[in-house]
Amino acid sequence: MPKYIFVTGGVVSSVGKGITTASLGRIIKDRGARISIMKLDPYLNVDPGTMSPYQHGEVFVTDDGAETDLDLGNYERFIDENLSKASNVTTGQVYSSVIAKERRGDYLGGTIQVIPHITNEVKHRIQLASRQHECDVVIVEVGGTVGDIEGQAMIEAIRQMRRDVGRANSLYIHVTLLPQIATTGELKTKPTQQSVRELRSLGIQPDVIVCRSDREIPPETRDKIALFCDVEPDAVIGMPTASTIYEVPLILEREGLGSWIASRFNLAQKPQLVEWEAMVQHIQAPKKPVRIGLVGKYVELHDAYLSVTESLMHAGLHHNVDVDLVWINSETISPDDLDRVLRRVSGIVVPGGFGPRGVDGKIAAATFARERDIPYLGLCYGLHIAAIEFARNVCGLDGANSTEIDPHTPHPVIDLMPGQHGVDMGGTMRRGLWPCALRPGTRAASAYGSDLVSERHRHRFEVSNAYRAQMESAGMMVSGASPD
Repeated sequence: MPKYIFVTGGVVSSVGKGITTASLGRIIKDRGARISIMKLDPYLNVDPGTMSPYQHGEVFVTDDGAETDLDLGNYERFIDENLSKASNVTTGQVYSSVIAKERRGDYLGGTIQVIPHITNEVKHRIQLASRQHECDVVIVEVGGTVGDIEGQAMIEAIRQMRRDVGRANSLYIHVTLLPQIATTGELKTKPTQQSVRELRSLGIQPDVIVCRSDREIPPETRDKIALFCDVEPDAVIGMPTASTIYEVPLILEREGLGSWIASRFNLAQKPQLVEWEAMVQHIQAPKKPVRIGLVGKYVELHDAYLSVTESLMHAGLHHNVDVDLVWINSETISPDDLDRVLRRVSGIVVPGGFGPRGVDGKIAAATFARERDIPYLGLCYGLHIAAIEFARNVCGLDGANSTEIDPHTPHPVIDLMPGQHGVDMGGTMRRGLWPCALRPGTRAASAYGSDLVSERHRHRFEVSNAYRAQMESAGMMVSGASPD
């Protein structure tokens, strides 16, 4: 039977549960255990696919096409495992499933209630994920903050899980914040005590408390938390603010959390973190900076482009440079400001997006890159922008556009994919891992080292093949296309 670790959070939202959960996965995997991580999101949306990035950050797409919480991206990056649709469960999914079963008559006329029907569905999905990923340890993060009304069914479900799998196979970790009073410099424990009291009132006594703070936790503070929250002193884990999120596994290991879990679950005591330590040292070492302009309309919330920025950072590590991101709001920047800002960058990235807002700023950035021979990476919508700009300014197709922006454009160089007309918005895009055939001899083929690759998709519009020959004859290189 797999072991289950349930991670909850208290005091404030965005306390660091996601990074804590991902870091736990890393230090357990480096002890030789097969690991999987999943996220329970209490919101009533079926998935975050139709949510504004300002509401919830980016939508992370899995290989099997699920539109999931951005935390799954952190999980994959930390544990180097591909997750799936089963790895992200929302209250909306749970209720939709239970109601569909009721309509089919699966409950034989019974009264549908939160307990047991909703909680049983949550538990079923947790166990389904563990079976699909064939793992030794499943880490389950519960989104939100303890006490949120929409999360109570999920908290009740993980409470019941201990009864189902046994105390020896389950572990509760609670992540809290220790605020610091500026005038005294004292770390206050009362919010943590209150949060644990709230969790206890829901039937869960945490086994471990991870305390976020801006500095190391003094021994007397650790002892106080242990006393009032009824945990062992060595189960009060300090997690001071790190210089990089990738340092967190090392901090948790140093604080003794890895050894504590290893003793509880009979895992290897000594993790193999040598490569991870070397990576963190490489991140922290000074390197030559390179400036990259990121042009988008959600730049006020950097989490809206989290996977893009993390990928740029990883690429910088590979080339031994520090990527200095210049955030450019495509809605508000003027042509003069765009010229002034982009003159200072070595490359331009225009990531994905939707709708007509901010499109003029993105097209201006694509023009600037093409005319000045600045490397340009267009992702999804960013590629569409490059094609529109090229069609207008090189091919002379006046008014060329995407039908997403202008349904009546005379030159729809970007158009809906076949089968996308008249469908609902939610869950209908081309999503997940799809193959791409690269033209031999191109830069793309050289970078990949292969002529057939696979990348994850999330779109319903594409470059129209009706204009492909005209744009290629004008000098555009189509280096990759769907094999079909």
